[in-house]
Amino acid sequence: MLLDLIFGLRPATHPAGEWLAVGVRRVPLRMVRHPRARRYLLRLLPDGTARVTIPRGGTVHEARSFAERQTRWLESQLSRLDHQPPASPAWVVGKPVWFRGEEVTLQSPAPGWVQLAGESVRVPETADLRPALQNHLRRLAARELPPRVLELARRHEVAVTRVSVRNQRTRWGSCSRRGVISLNWRLIQLPGFVSDYVMLHELMHRRQLNHSAAFWREVERVCPDYKTAERWLKQHAALLSQAVFK
Repeated sequence: MLLDLIFGLRPATHPAGEWLAVGVRRVPLRMVRHPRARRYLLRLLPDGTARVTIPRGGTVHEARSFAERQTRWLESQLSRLDHQPPASPAWVVGKPVWFRGEEVTLQSPAPGWVQLAGESVRVPETADLRPALQNHLRRLAARELPPRVLELARRHEVAVTRVSVRNQRTRWGSCSRRGVISLNWRLIQLPGFVSDYVMLHELMHRRQLNHSAAFWREVERVCPDYKTAERWLKQHAALLSQAVFK
């Protein structure tokens, strides 16, 4: 509700307990007005509620009719929601976490502190230590990964315009036509030879901006054991957010 108010959404006037028949399901239906919306919009929320945005001048009746015409789309979205993997378990003291290629058990030497291998991290009193520890890992990655990319670029005489470290959900890294290398901060969790391979993979895109046979020859020239690194990535993809090359 607070987010709706922030973004200009306000509940539409309609009967409480509104629902929509989607196959054999009764899907909760929520309608909100948005003064800047130009058309009716339908979204399936993570909790399984169908939300219809009503544009200025629109009506609840028209919104419901719009939603009823989209039941096949809703059915497919509900199926995708059903098959989503469960949320990752919380990071707690005693849990193993990947760091620099090893599973490191989280320890708490003192209240408010967590030991992650050689890293001491101050953490708030919370049931899930993941946000605080991931922020720490992201800071480490931002400090350590760019210099390593630039070192490899100099060694192999590759021009790079900029290196950024990002929270990429589906990629380990990417390379733009302008020579910008973007890296997933989670590389800090990988073994050194694997993160180096990811960097070299992206650097070789400066010579071949594709995945042709010529590109892979460039990769093998600078990283002869790249297939071992690829196997490691595939074997541990589920643990490391299933990031993939693209």
